[in-house]
Amino acid sequence: MIAIITGDIIDSVKHSGSDWIPVLKDYFSRFGPSPMNWEIYRGDEFQLKVNRENALLVAIEIKALLKSIKGIEVRMAIGIGLETYIGSGVSESNGPAYQRSGRQLEYIKENKVNLSIATGNASYDRTLNLMLRLALDFMDNWSIVSAEIVHIVLDYPNDSQKEIAQKLGIKQSAVSQRLKRARMDLLTDLLAYYGEISKEF
Repeated sequence: MIAIITGDIIDSVKHSGSDWIPVLKDYFSRFGPSPMNWEIYRGDEFQLKVNRENALLVAIEIKALLKSIKGIEVRMAIGIGLETYIGSGVSESNGPAYQRSGRQLEYIKENKVNLSIATGNASYDRTLNLMLRLALDFMDNWSIVSAEIVHIVLDYPNDSQKEIAQKLGIKQSAVSQRLKRARMDLLTDLLAYYGEISKEF
């Protein structure tokens, strides 16, 4: 079982690819080489293969990373399932994980939702997607500084607030305030819940 994250930049014509493509490439490179593990194509779309346990964390980190760039918003669908055919790259590979991810992206485009998941289990999908829609109520409204701090906390989960403050060059009290505004407490609970149930997909 794998997870495929398929995404696209919303209103990409308003932004230069040079604003976000190098940032995304740098992040994706930690998951292995392109095109076998990830691809950016058609100028504003991407696909990334990750393990299912980390899929939601990775998707949220991608969102935070891109929302750290002024004016950028991303839409992503996570598909969980088997990989039954390995092509010359992720965009040419196939299996339920790919099909679910692609279909879910089309569905959320029509329904104006920016993050969704398809596990193949209707009960889990219903619960997770309700939780995601509620979380998007604040994630879609992250400021640049909120998105930046979420990205750093997810990237360095063992760092103290003091260490995060040093990375950002701000006071520890400011870190605490930014985490509250970003609703990091709810995000942590959501990721913990996903981590518990992802073993059952």
